[in-house]
Amino acid sequence: MVSAASPAEAPGPDGLQQLLDLMRTGRQPPIGETLAFALVEVARGHAVFEGRPDGSVYNPIGSVHGGYAATLLDSACGVAVHSQLRAGQGFTTLELKVSYLRGLSVASGTVRAVGRVTAMGRRVAFAEATLHDGAGRLCATASSTLLVFDHPR
Repeated sequence: MVSAASPAEAPGPDGLQQLLDLMRTGRQPPIGETLAFALVEVARGHAVFEGRPDGSVYNPIGSVHGGYAATLLDSACGVAVHSQLRAGQGFTTLELKVSYLRGLSVASGTVRAVGRVTAMGRRVAFAEATLHDGAGRLCATASSTLLVFDHPR
């Protein structure tokens, strides 16, 4: 027989509700503040981030560092998975593969990373994402493997 959890043991909101609450309050995780990008859209299995690269994310050769694109793609994959988590679950990226197709610069305008879950298991999730520049050109793609786990109480 299963008994109902007491209010102190209630698991809280699921992943999608956590993300919707975050967006509703206008808060951003520290990485979004640091690199000036934001979650702009979320649904179950789907996440969209936007940012506008500037000189602060340039590398020594005069273009946007590849880590900027990778971070946006990793965030899009991860948050797409987060949107499918049950209450009390967490995740971490196990593997991220990024393919760079076009460099970014301040002239790229607002870039948009769109992530989607391709498969969601009990312990492992798979996601993919694309990154387009302000003109709609595909700049990078990613595929990700993520570990899903229960948070200890």
